[in-house]
Amino acid sequence: MFTGIVPPYLLARLAQSEAPELHDAAMAAQKTLRHDEPRRARLTFSLDADHRLVAELSDAPNRTISDGHGTEALPGTPVRREGDPAVKDAAVNEAYDGLGATFALYSEVYARNSIDGKGLPLDGTVHYGTGYDNAFWNGERMVFGDGDGQVFGRFTSSFTVIGHELTHGVTQYAAGLIYKDQPGALNESISDVFGSLVEQYAKKQTVTTASWLIGEGLFTKKVKGVALRSMKAPGTAYDDPQLGKDPQPADFAHYVQTADDDGGVHINSGIPNRAFYLVAHRLGGHAWERAGRIWYDTLLSGLKPTTGFAAFGAATAAAAAARYGGSSAEVAAVRAGWSGVGVAIDGDVAA
Repeated sequence: MFTGIVPPYLLARLAQSEAPELHDAAMAAQKTLRHDEPRRARLTFSLDADHRLVAELSDAPNRTISDGHGTEALPGTPVRREGDPAVKDAAVNEAYDGLGATFALYSEVYARNSIDGKGLPLDGTVHYGTGYDNAFWNGERMVFGDGDGQVFGRFTSSFTVIGHELTHGVTQYAAGLIYKDQPGALNESISDVFGSLVEQYAKKQTVTTASWLIGEGLFTKKVKGVALRSMKAPGTAYDDPQLGKDPQPADFAHYVQTADDDGGVHINSGIPNRAFYLVAHRLGGHAWERAGRIWYDTLLSGLKPTTGFAAFGAATAAAAAARYGGSSAEVAAVRAGWSGVGVAIDGDVAA
């Protein structure tokens, strides 16, 4: 399982570009695809005894940012540790701040001590590879490319990217959803949900002031697009002559059946993404408080690795009922959210 933030279908489209002005970007995309493919086959998202570095149980992050110096050798050279002042390298500081913002959401809102709940140190490597168009969690650390400079910029620049990838670690420890078809799309969606909430919590945004964009600012000004994905309006994040149009469906009626991308995990995640947005929008206020709490409770509720959309939707309704009461506004919002994307739960009739 490989969970890089940039979907393989977008990289594949860029790699095929014959536009002279995107030659370097196309070459970088080809290199990134060749690099990522074996990782998709070999990553298991598990930590052995040598890698399980558990800090003392304390409600504070333990961050180390390393510099890969343009190589693919991990971890690289440590350049900023917990408590160190900012350095001159923007990527180092962005990674440090993004790891901290993710820790803060999980600790301060959900009382979770780091990714594993036991104080796992948060490590990151910046300047990975040359023109590497992705960022990923490899089971023990965050890894960031600098982008090709034509289509993608630094992958450290987005809190949603960092929160997304680290949440794959939370899901790894809490639920273990398989990375294929609907469970895989849920895995991706959960990362988008909490990636967005990391940014919203850090900036104290409400459901109406938040952008609900994943990877906003990653594209250079040459691209006709605003982000990798939109939770509010899946399928509208970009529409570019070279990259094509954002392929995400916004409802289950347009679910994409495909063998590519592990069964369309990055594409079909738009469906549960919009369900969460609809729930949060209906509840109003700060999305991390009630909608996020329901999703977090669901993540800890004992999901099966093969959980699909309908079962996950039913689990969110059950989590809402357990916390707020069966006749609560929260339960009504959850049911309306899933109905709004055409997913029927517990006998409900989807719209």
